Amino acid sequence: QVQLVESGGGLVQPGGSLRLSCAASGSIFSIYDMTWYRQAPGKERELVAKITSGGSTNYADSVKGRFTISRDNAKNTLYLQMNSLKPEDTAVYYCNAKFIWESRGSWGQGTQVTVSS
Repeated sequence: QVQLVESGGGLVQPGGSLRLSCAASGSIFSIYDMTWYRQAPGKERELVAKITSGGSTNYADSVKGRFTISRDNAKNTLYLQMNSLKPEDTAVYYCNAKFIWESRGSWGQGTQVTVSS
């Protein structure tokens, strides 16, 4: 199984930027589809951005043009560059690694992002 550790969250003002990282270990990173999810209190967990093992990406409409997902297979690390942050981006952000045949995949512990003045 793969183990995932998110980092890079924190408190930032509206309009600011953060870069989240997800470090993977314990398996072959390059063949996983990797996804960032987020969950705010009282809300369902939602997909933010995804990058496949082949490098294809897709984004939630709410973050298009502001967030960029990328991966560095040599470092076994997934990234989420977040620019022009808004208060509604406040949530716990989770990393997910999944093979195409899996229904759920593996999850990290999450990292808190708070956007506030």
